[in-house]
Amino acid sequence: MAEGGTTLEQTPTWVVAVVCSVIVIISLTVERLLHHLGKILKKKNQKPLFEALQKIKEELMLLGFISLLLTVCQGLISKICMPEHLSRKWLPCDPEKDDKDTKTAVHFQSFFSAFSAHHGAGRRLLADAASEGNCPKGKVPLLSTTALHHLHIFIFVLAVAHVTFCALTILFGGAKIRQWKHWEDSVANEEFDAEEVLKTKFTHVHEHDFIKSRFRGVGKSHRLSGWMHSFFKQFYGSVNKSDYTTMRLGFIMNHCRGNPQFNFHRYMMRALEADFKKVVGISWYLWVFVVVFLLLNVHNWHAYFWISFIPFILLLAVGTKLEHIITQLAHEVAEKHVAIEGDLYVKPSDDHFWFRKPRLVLVLIHIILFQNSFEIAVFLWICVQYKFHSCIMGPYGYIIPRLIIGLFVQFFCSYSTLPLYAIVTQMGSSFKKSIFDEHIQEGLVGWAKQAKKNMGLRKAAAKGSNQVVHKDDSSASIQMTNVQSEQNSAIDQDGNNASEIVPDTAHK
Repeated sequence: MAEGGTTLEQTPTWVVAVVCSVIVIISLTVERLLHHLGKILKKKNQKPLFEALQKIKEELMLLGFISLLLTVCQGLISKICMPEHLSRKWLPCDPEKDDKDTKTAVHFQSFFSAFSAHHGAGRRLLADAASEGNCPKGKVPLLSTTALHHLHIFIFVLAVAHVTFCALTILFGGAKIRQWKHWEDSVANEEFDAEEVLKTKFTHVHEHDFIKSRFRGVGKSHRLSGWMHSFFKQFYGSVNKSDYTTMRLGFIMNHCRGNPQFNFHRYMMRALEADFKKVVGISWYLWVFVVVFLLLNVHNWHAYFWISFIPFILLLAVGTKLEHIITQLAHEVAEKHVAIEGDLYVKPSDDHFWFRKPRLVLVLIHIILFQNSFEIAVFLWICVQYKFHSCIMGPYGYIIPRLIIGLFVQFFCSYSTLPLYAIVTQMGSSFKKSIFDEHIQEGLVGWAKQAKKNMGLRKAAAKGSNQVVHKDDSSASIQMTNVQSEQNSAIDQDGNNASEIVPDTAHK
């Protein structure tokens, strides 16, 4: 592989040693910091966050493997040639403008090359020029060494941006959810009040704050207004105290009726921390999105501008749906009851979610965060690698809206959509394993594994005993048959002997 610059043969050993030392020290420092952070999380019994940290380590290991592949295979890839006319199609920049810039660059490169050769510094200015020499006339390298290096940097920036923005989203969203803790404490104090517990009270449904703020009447027109109200509700006061207390009581009455003092807020935080492990990873379908987006970055298509609307639209759709689920819960109660004994509560059900799958909302949030991270990572990568005025960046009229949309998605997802997800997804037909403490979860998992193992042993023992009984029965039948045949042969033999002896006796 032809490359520019000197090799290790002409490089001072102290330079190699210093560079290697710096790289090793930085790598070990990051590894030790992650290890120390993991020990702190385990010490504080933060198992979900510890598992999320392990997921981040897995992503870093995958990133390192991709980097290794690109480094090892870059020589082989640069030697692959293709027809020159194919290299002029689907370019991210205007080819005519590039031709002018290239001619100017070649002129100055030739001048400086002659100047440096005259002074004895005959270094090659471009590695790409050398790599092009490997291809016959009329063909060019499939991907130059410089382009591979830039792609390498882009993948690194994308992975770091995704992990960073996911962590910031969970951090800010968790801070918003922690503000609801005083609602949990106030409800718990009311439940501990003995005088309030002994009183029998009736609740007028249509006068309840939850119903008055959510119920919009019956009919198609009211149904449409309910969707409109849900859309705008996510922008201001997405969850208030009446929403929280009503959904909290609905969860308790349906899933843990025997424990009215259940700490719903702590359960929500544990469930959110467990979901963080899934959000911070980069799934295979997200890598497919990256490849498709890189393919569509063609000159004058402005693909990155239009792609920036995908997380924006998905975010608004998810927020509207989550708000509308709360509205549907209010409608179910308001349409069936006028007054009820006790406090007002709702009935959780999977029927309110898309395809009856509450987990689908988490998948969509995962896609939203990754798409937004991709947009911001592309912007940062272009600024660092090609500078802000690069043709890949596009016109200013497309850059500014992309940045505004990206910042809005990051902020809005943290302070509105994620807290909505944390509470509304608990309104499904089933609860998450985070409802139990860590030691109870481990005990239940161990009990389930042991029960499954015992069931398998019982089935194997029952199957073995049936085979043994069948074998014994078969062997007994064979033995009975043999005995019967032996008896019959003995009788026949005795009969023959008797017929032979009798005449002799008579003769005597």
